[in-house]
Amino acid sequence: MYRVITGSFSLRRVALVLVEHALIVLAVVVAAVIRLGFPENATEAYTDWVMRSVVVAAVLQVCLHYSDLYDMRTLSDRRDLLIGLLRSLGAASVILAILYYWIPHLGLGRGVFALATLLIIGLVAGWRIAFEWLSLRGHSERLLIVGTGVAAVNLARELFERRSELGVELVGFVDSDPAMVGRPLIYPGVIGTVKDIPSIVRGRDVDRVVVSLADARGNLNMDELLAMKMNDGVRFDHLASVYEQYTGKIAVENLRPSWMIFSDGFNKSDSLEAIKRLSDVVFALVGLVLASPLMFFTWLALRFASPGPATYNQTRVGKDGVTFTIHKFRSMRVGAEAATGAVWAQANDPRVTKLGRFLRRTRLDELPQLWNVLRGDMSFVGPRPERPEFIAELSRQIPFYGQRHAVRPGLTGWAQVRHRYGSSVDDSQEKLQYDLFYIKHMSFAFDLYIVLDTVKTVLVRGGS
Repeated sequence: MYRVITGSFSLRRVALVLVEHALIVLAVVVAAVIRLGFPENATEAYTDWVMRSVVVAAVLQVCLHYSDLYDMRTLSDRRDLLIGLLRSLGAASVILAILYYWIPHLGLGRGVFALATLLIIGLVAGWRIAFEWLSLRGHSERLLIVGTGVAAVNLARELFERRSELGVELVGFVDSDPAMVGRPLIYPGVIGTVKDIPSIVRGRDVDRVVVSLADARGNLNMDELLAMKMNDGVRFDHLASVYEQYTGKIAVENLRPSWMIFSDGFNKSDSLEAIKRLSDVVFALVGLVLASPLMFFTWLALRFASPGPATYNQTRVGKDGVTFTIHKFRSMRVGAEAATGAVWAQANDPRVTKLGRFLRRTRLDELPQLWNVLRGDMSFVGPRPERPEFIAELSRQIPFYGQRHAVRPGLTGWAQVRHRYGSSVDDSQEKLQYDLFYIKHMSFAFDLYIVLDTVKTVLVRGGS
């Protein structure tokens, strides 16, 4: 689970969140002291106010998360930071007002809350600016990538875009072909050959060498690499492992079955299967009861909005390749594929009705799938179930595609919250990389994180 957490929450982001939590708690406690004065029974009073402050901090930080203010790439934009902070404070005020109505003891009082808001704005904004300054001046791990294949370039691109968050600096690439030297793949490009690795490591203070074995196999001098590791403390890692750690997905280009066999993860214990199935049944039952009024009104709206049935059934491929019938609210016009047969769904698909577009954006069209979860055809979290017509084609074109059927498909999943709606073979390969990562690290905690991120996706980003 550690790799899952660090893939989405780098150590720098964890530091940002924890320090910010402490500052918000401090702001509320200081506001209470300024407004109410020092209490007679200091220990008891401070304990009480710290508890109230922790509630405020938790609610506010959830709102900050849903405003994307823990996306490290937004730190440098002062305008977005201020707007997002004010918006989050507004949302937190509404949530806290409702909470205080039901639990009055947690309330701060208007005077304390107003003063705390001003202190929070100053402390959080100041901390964000200081954090960015410290990040830019902190030590970055210097990486050298051995290989110039697709996976190597994709890793470099991810590292370059998230370098301030991850604390890494790309020194460059080396390749076995001397003709590649000087080619600008991604800044700073190919800076040498495999034979130059020792001199580059020592001359450029490289901390970590990331090796694509598919690109460098047979060209590495293992004695020299071992000497660098033993004498200079240089770390060597397989590109697939580093790619997984930093991107939250498993690169399938040049991936070998041996890596999957001998790497950690891909463990589905009986206890995990039992917990996952029990939680699916409980959540599906609760979901069906709570969503039944909404499902009824959705059914009515579909009946009046366009001719045809409100729901439709379709064959999908589930666990172990077994097909099942999925149930959804109809979002396309009747007979949308009568002339073409099965085709990929597209963004702004002309076959989708106006009401259907709204249902897709809010994911209301997927509510009937709660019945599939209850039956055991699906899980709450897992790879997206695909149609048999597409599975045959994708399995021929994408390596390891069949491995996604090792678990039940899901209402939502790691690929659904991390990647846009798939409408091509390339999109399917990208989503497969996320699916394999999920299968490798599957756990109840990971499922919970994905469900929470799904709520964020629907509320903030208008679906996926």
